[in-house]
Parts: sequence; C-alpha cells; structure tokens
Amino acid sequence: MNDTKKKSPGRPRSTVSHEAMLKAVLELLSEVGFEAMSIEAIATRAGVGKTTIYRRYSSKDELVADAIESIREEVLIPDTGNLWSDIDALIENAAQITLTSLGRQTVAMIISSASSNSGFAQIYWEKYLQPRRQAFAMVIERAKARNEVSKDLDAGLVFDVMSGIMLYALIFPPVESWKAYVRRAISLFLR
Repeated sequence: MNDTKKKSPGRPRSTVSHEAMLKAVLELLSEVGFEAMSIEAIATRAGVGKTTIYRRYSSKDELVADAIESIREEVLIPDTGNLWSDIDALIENAAQITLTSLGRQTVAMIISSASSNSGFAQIYWEKYLQPRRQAFAMVIERAKARNEVSKDLDAGLVFDVMSGIMLYALIFPPVESWKAYVRRAISLFLR
C-alpha cells in the first residue's frame, strides 16, 4: 500500500504578491490608463516576475478586471419588504462606492477601456456586472410577489436602465443631488 502524499506542483501562491499586483494595476490605471499599461510595468511596480502574473492571469484584461473587482465593495441586495426602500438602499450603496475620487476615476477608466477593448468589456461583464445583475433580479422578483410591479417587468432591463441613469448623472451632474435624480429617473421607469 502506497501512502505517500501527492504534492501540488510549484510553490504556493503568495497573497502578498497577489495584493501587490492588484495595487500596481490600480496605480498604473490611474497614471497611464489601460492601453498604455503593460504586464512588465505591473510586474516591476509589484516587485514580482512576469511569470508570477501569468501563472494567475491569462491576460492583462483579466488582471485589470480582478483589480477593479478588488476595490469594489460587494453590493448587498437589500430585503426591506418594500421595492422603493430596497432601491433607496441600492442607490445609497452605489453613491458610497461611486461618488468618491477613486470611484469616479474607476468609472471613467471602465467606460474608456470597455469602449475601446472588447476583451476587457467581456471580462468586466462576466466577472462584475452579470453577477450583480442576476442578484438584483431578486429585488424585482420580491416586488412582483408583493404585487408592487407588473409580473412581466424585465429585471435585467431595470438594472440596465438604473445603471445607465447612475452613469449619466455621474458624468453630467444634475442640479439636484445625485441620489435624488437617480431615484426620480427610476420612478419614471417603474410607474
């Protein structure tokens, strides 16, 4: 009977080096942008070898998407028992994340990079937007069960419209507060 333990290949991945890579990506994004940033520059800034990066990530797009995701707080889907209270909680959470200097800078980089790089757009959609869009569907499903909205309301479309309104108001600030504008715009859509 062979009782030797199977060893995993290579050294264990370092949490410290991973965090250094993510930090380097975020710094370089703000300094030079997505297109000008290279894996070599990320490795140098993080103090790791390029092979360390390529062991974890198959592309720069994937690494950048992970770095962006690392600074975003997980959106908790509220369940207050009322659609508008849930939406107000989501708007408040989005404001805390987005209405900061880093938040605005990140949004600008995401829009710019996704517009010019379909690979980045796809990865960001899969890793960040789609899971949140699916989670948001629970808010609408609960509202349907409480007869607060039409049974045929498209939760994905509501999420997309809400996201669009939030981005528009971030780029072109309304006269009223960002939160009040977003809520008022969403109420027109959900009437």
